Amino acid sequence: MQEVSTHAPWHPGSPFPRELSGHAGARVRSGTCGRRLGVTYLRRGKMAACGLSRQVRSFSTSVVRPFAKLVRPPVQIYGIEGRYATALYSAAVKQNKLDQVEKELLRVGQLLKDPKVSLAVLNPYVKRSIKVKSLSDITAKEKLSPLTANLMNLLAENGRLDNTHGIISAFSTIMSVHRGEVPCMVTTASALNEAVLSELKTVLKSFLGKGQVLNLKVKTDPSIMGGMIVQIGEKYVDMSTKTKIQKLSKAMRDLL
Repeated sequence: MQEVSTHAPWHPGSPFPRELSGHAGARVRSGTCGRRLGVTYLRRGKMAACGLSRQVRSFSTSVVRPFAKLVRPPVQIYGIEGRYATALYSAAVKQNKLDQVEKELLRVGQLLKDPKVSLAVLNPYVKRSIKVKSLSDITAKEKLSPLTANLMNLLAENGRLDNTHGIISAFSTIMSVHRGEVPCMVTTASALNEAVLSELKTVLKSFLGKGQVLNLKVKTDPSIMGGMIVQIGEKYVDMSTKTKIQKLSKAMRDLL
């Protein structure tokens, strides 16, 4: 399983973030699991209160289910954003709504970039209750699925709306790996013509394994002066003119 980020990891069997520990109105015996957003998770102890928060609505009706029902993501994302994204992925898999949820999250990301929407829901001086109402109106207007709508309402109620873009990014990463995509970033000093780009794609695809798909992004950075920098998966190769000059300069200084 691939790993990203540098924060403390979460994996099935370990505690969720604070919001994911506690569920109002539910009693769960030791060794059982509660479910919210269609995801099951376990908490150790004689009295395990399972849910996403004592102060928030549940994503779905709580039921007792075996912990083995949790759907593990194809890549482990660390941090608070990764935990929310993982829970959402698990629920979306069970309801066969991965593509729908992914599209809806991207739409949410676009909405939050709107100055009016951002002012209403991301402004720290706006009361939480007003943010919850604003989010509820937005999700209803956009006709978002219950999974996405409940996630946004939960983030509003928990004061976690600032993490929304990070959660969307984490979910996109999970979906990319789910589709077998291998991220590749190529940086050049100037734009590549179609012939060079086509040849580059052919070379990069030769490094992929069976069933993997190249997800290529190309950007320009005049400061590298020439050549290119390639990052594919966990591999990084710097063939820029800037780096070559720096190495030459260092070698010359070492000779003096």
